Amino acid sequence: MKLLNSVGPNPRKVRMFLLEKGMELPQEDLDLLGGENRRPPYNERNPAGQLPALELDDGSIVCETVAICEYLEEMHPEPALIGTHARERAETRMWLRRVELNITEYGYAGYRFAEGLELFKDRMLCLPEAADGLKRKSRAGLEWLAPQLAEREWICGDRFTLADIVLYCALDFLHGVGQPMPETLSGLRAWFDRVQARPSAEASLSPGWEQIGMRL
Repeated sequence: MKLLNSVGPNPRKVRMFLLEKGMELPQEDLDLLGGENRRPPYNERNPAGQLPALELDDGSIVCETVAICEYLEEMHPEPALIGTHARERAETRMWLRRVELNITEYGYAGYRFAEGLELFKDRMLCLPEAADGLKRKSRAGLEWLAPQLAEREWICGDRFTLADIVLYCALDFLHGVGQPMPETLSGLRAWFDRVQARPSAEASLSPGWEQIGMRL
C-alpha cells in the first residue's frame, strides 16, 4: 500500500491515525497548493480530486479520509481506534457523524469561502456570502459538544478514537485561519490540550508547516 499524501488537515488525520496505530506506509507527496490533485493523472484515478488517497497493492484507490482509516483498521485491528466490537464501532461512527456534520464540514466550508477563497474559487463552487453563517454553525456545534467533553476524557468516553483525531486536526487547522476556539468552552479546551499532548499530534504535522503558516 501507499499513501498519496499532501499538506492539509485531511491528510494529517490519516498520518495521525497511522502514528497511533504504529503503522508505517510509503508516501507519495502531491502538490495540493499547486493543484496537482485537480488535474490528470491524479483526478483520473480520483475524480473527486481530494487528498489523501490510499493506493492498494493491486493499484486500486480508496478515497475519503474516514473510509481510508476504516480500511486500515480492518487490515490492522490493534490498537483499535474505531472499535473492537459492534457497539464500540457504532459509537465511534455515531460521534464521527456528529463531529463532521455539525462542526468540521461547516468550519472547512467557512474557510474555503472566506480566507481560503483565492485558493479554492477555481477548484469548486464557492459561496462567499455563506461563509459567516457556516462559521456560526460550526461554533454552534462546538458549543453543543463542549459541555459533554467536560464530563469525559475523550469523545467516546475512555476510548481515544478516530472521532478525536478528526475533530482535533480540524480545530488545530481552523484555529489558525480565522476560527479560533472560544476560550469560554473550557471542556473543549481541556480535551484539545489532552489530544495535543499525545506524541502523534505534533509528529503528524507536515514538514514545513511553519513556512506555510498553517498547522497542516
